[in-house]
Amino acid sequence: MTDLEKLRVLLPHWINHNKEHGSEFLRWAKLCEDSDNAEVAEALRKAIGTTEQVSRELEHVLDLAGGPIEDPGLHGHHHHEHGKD
Repeated sequence: MTDLEKLRVLLPHWINHNKEHGSEFLRWAKLCEDSDNAEVAEALRKAIGTTEQVSRELEHVLDLAGGPIEDPGLHGHHHHEHGKD
């Protein structure tokens, strides 16, 4: 598998992972708003906007690379949960 093919497998995972972080940021922004921490909530919402921009840029990279491909044999990466207890 070429490096570009590996990238076409990895990018969808990275995009999804990035979007998951954005959802978690939103959850925390709402919690901060409910706790009268408006400044923290606003900063998190700004981070959400940046995260969404990163996702759009990664989607553009994926388009330029030729779109997603599936390769069940690619195990050169791992997933982990963030902030889950």
